[in-house]
Amino acid sequence: MVGNLPNILTLTRILLLPFFVVTLIYDQYRYALIIFIAASVTDILDGFIARVTGQITDFGKILDPVADKFFLVTSFILMSSIELIPKWLAIIVISKDLIVVTGSVILYLVTHKLNIEPSLLGKASSACQFFLVGLVLLYSSLAKSISVPQTLFSLVAAVTSLAGIHYVYKGLKMANNGNS
Repeated sequence: MVGNLPNILTLTRILLLPFFVVTLIYDQYRYALIIFIAASVTDILDGFIARVTGQITDFGKILDPVADKFFLVTSFILMSSIELIPKWLAIIVISKDLIVVTGSVILYLVTHKLNIEPSLLGKASSACQFFLVGLVLLYSSLAKSISVPQTLFSLVAAVTSLAGIHYVYKGLKMANNGNS
């Protein structure tokens, strides 16, 4: 069922995105942080409620990661354009997502199967990205003089890159198995 509570929470997260964008564009980092926290809470709750109540749907399985990607890609694009996050990191994050989506489409065309299974590295990559966005917003809302350590940007880049490489490896393996 599309209208169950977990799916409504996921849709709420997507509907929060324009408000998040406006707060970033107008340098209202405290409000952006509040919206980001609200979106993060809906992300935690939708999965928890779906599992506990058995309300896991095919719609939710697709919509939840899409909502996450909308939030992360938008965050990295905007935050890099206003120089809260390095542009090189935004390029890595967005490139990884584009490669994964393109690979999934190609894999579907080759195997006629759509298997959307997040890997442990993929989940770690998303978690690191969400943590970084939240931390940058927190620091930005507190004071302009506080900055995120460059090593944290590098760590997120490394985990994201490894996740991307792992997804490419998995996709190639699935494509080879699908053509046998």
